[in-house]
Amino acid sequence: MERPLIAVLLLVGLIIGSGVGSSYARARRGWNDYRAAKKSVPGARRAAWLLIKVVTTKVGVIALLLVGAVAYAAVGGDEPTAPEPNPSSAPEPRPAR
Repeated sequence: MERPLIAVLLLVGLIIGSGVGSSYARARRGWNDYRAAKKSVPGARRAAWLLIKVVTTKVGVIALLLVGAVAYAAVGGDEPTAPEPNPSSAPEPRPAR
């Protein structure tokens, strides 16, 4: 009678042990992943700020170029103005038949 009891207790211990062991392994992997991510955050933060600086610089240069182009077009640029036609140089209408 003692043997079946020991076998049942061993089986229950194995089931509980495997559940606790897998939970511990999962928690350990999670903790290692957390530490690795925590170490990589400062580098990722620096890279993100560098990318933001690059993008804002490019956007600023493009905006300045656009404002300059609009101002240049508003002033008229270097184009000479077309001479206004004289009334004497206007073509005479043809007589109707």
